[in-house]
Amino acid sequence: MEQDIRWLQRYDSFRRACKRVLEITESERKPDDLSELEMEGLVQRFEYTFELAWKVLQDLLIYKGYEFVQGPNGTLKKAFEDGLISDHDGWRRMAKARVTTSHTYNEGDAIEIVRKIYEEYSHLLKQLDGKLNEDKLRLEMNTLF
Repeated sequence: MEQDIRWLQRYDSFRRACKRVLEITESERKPDDLSELEMEGLVQRFEYTFELAWKVLQDLLIYKGYEFVQGPNGTLKKAFEDGLISDHDGWRRMAKARVTTSHTYNEGDAIEIVRKIYEEYSHLLKQLDGKLNEDKLRLEMNTLF
């Protein structure tokens, strides 16, 4: 039987997207230094990176054999229970921000979300990248031996 590696494929996409967010948030530039166009670009990067994040979590949880309510809410809850994420409240705030950015445009909300991307969300995404990389390496080691 062929091993389902969907989560590994999606992780590769997530990892690249996460690096794109971190290019901005870990640079010398601060939120107030960004032009309107740069803020919009960061928000868009955040949107697709968050989408990839919860989807790779969903794929990994399915790979591990869990049954749960799929979608971002069920996935984040189960990922927290499994120890894949440690700050469930932070991830819920990030999910709420993602919904806000995709359904309405309000300049005040956008500026606040950019600040939260810098202060909190990019750190959560980076932590997830590290955790997923550990799981990937563990899987690779298990298949070698």
